[in-house]
Amino acid sequence: MSSNMLISTNPLAVKLLRRIEQSEIRSGVIGLGYVGLPLAVELARSGYEVIGLDIDDRKVAAIGHGTSYIADVHDADLAELVTSGRLCATSDFSALGRLDTVNICVPTPLRKTKDPDVSYMVAAVEQVAKYLHPGMLVILESTTYPGTTEELVRPLLEATGLEAGRDFFLAFSPERVDPGNPRFHTANVPKVVGGTTATCAALASALYQRAIERVVTVGSTRAAEMVKLLENTFRAVNIGLVNEIAMMCDTLGIDVWEVVDAAATKPFGFMPFYPGPGLGGHCIPIDPFYLSWKAKQNGFDARFIELAGEVNGHMPHYVVAKVTEALNVSRKAVNGSNILILGVAYKRDIDDVRESPALDVMKLLREKGAHIAYSDPHVPFLTAEQWNGPHALESVTLDRDVLRACDCAVVITDHRAFDYELIADQCKNIVDTRNALHGTFASHVVRLGAPVSQQPPSAAAA
Repeated sequence: MSSNMLISTNPLAVKLLRRIEQSEIRSGVIGLGYVGLPLAVELARSGYEVIGLDIDDRKVAAIGHGTSYIADVHDADLAELVTSGRLCATSDFSALGRLDTVNICVPTPLRKTKDPDVSYMVAAVEQVAKYLHPGMLVILESTTYPGTTEELVRPLLEATGLEAGRDFFLAFSPERVDPGNPRFHTANVPKVVGGTTATCAALASALYQRAIERVVTVGSTRAAEMVKLLENTFRAVNIGLVNEIAMMCDTLGIDVWEVVDAAATKPFGFMPFYPGPGLGGHCIPIDPFYLSWKAKQNGFDARFIELAGEVNGHMPHYVVAKVTEALNVSRKAVNGSNILILGVAYKRDIDDVRESPALDVMKLLREKGAHIAYSDPHVPFLTAEQWNGPHALESVTLDRDVLRACDCAVVITDHRAFDYELIADQCKNIVDTRNALHGTFASHVVRLGAPVSQQPPSAAAA
């Protein structure tokens, strides 16, 4: 059924759809981070007038100068939209009163108890409620548990006296951002949309269709919320499985990297996941616990998810154990040793340290008495709070002197900018958690999930 047929009985919906189709709307994005800024840029590119809203005045000022703080958004692209008047930013939420649509893209972290922290979301929705007006379309993009849009967002907005689906329109569309991905970005990743009503879904789909290559509509906001959690729980569980396999391979004297690569040659029934030092980022370490928490509220124990979380959460401790083993071969203790962490971002070639396992590894090693330094070409500075240390740290430049001075280097994030040949040549001990030094088989290189060897497995077998 077409959008026009779905909304033809509601004059407010008819008017909004016409204005969307003619690019006459003013669209807003609350939260100008890794999700919000790229979305605002794509909406502006599609022809809408876009206002970004954020409580961080530094972000607002940067956008005003056409300067991007997100690697996936280029300065030139942002500056062009700002100069043309298609995009602007403000910290004044009264601008919501002038908007036809608004997307909420604020963080949804976990509390220390692994319960959802929806305080940022509630604060954003409360601002929208102050300026909610008939005919407005509100779309939540922040990752959350199934039922949030109906059980939390809708009542806050309907407390104004306006009704969702009749006076204003409410939908959920999960963000699918993969920072640093050169192939997939906001515009070419399919957008899943679920509405409070069919009309709400149709209007949200129409908004996105001008900016996103493909829009997929599901039957409810709960289904759309569940889609996001399934995607990232799938990854978390499979990473947990391969991390456990890595520890098993270590015990059995098998190279897990060789095993995964060989298994990946099967053209059906297998998808390769690789082990690592732990989960990082704004989604995979967090989203499964949203699902687990919601399940417990309904009397269901998500054992698979909890077990994967335990395995993945143990990986930084496993890395520290490997560092201890590597130093032990050199008859050194962790206490008093100089440990160099290579890469603190949560994934390759980006600057995002949210939930990075490197921070946990650094904290654990420091608690054992190690002296910690780090190098990351994308993260020049870490606050004491970020790594739970006694003071801030600055990234060191990798050279022979720095590498020779450390007792053990730990590859946590396999940035392409690192000179791995130099690292292998100059370091006394290396613990490689990403197989970044694949092809280097030497006693001073300890790879996660692989035995120490003086020569490649093929040569040893010969």
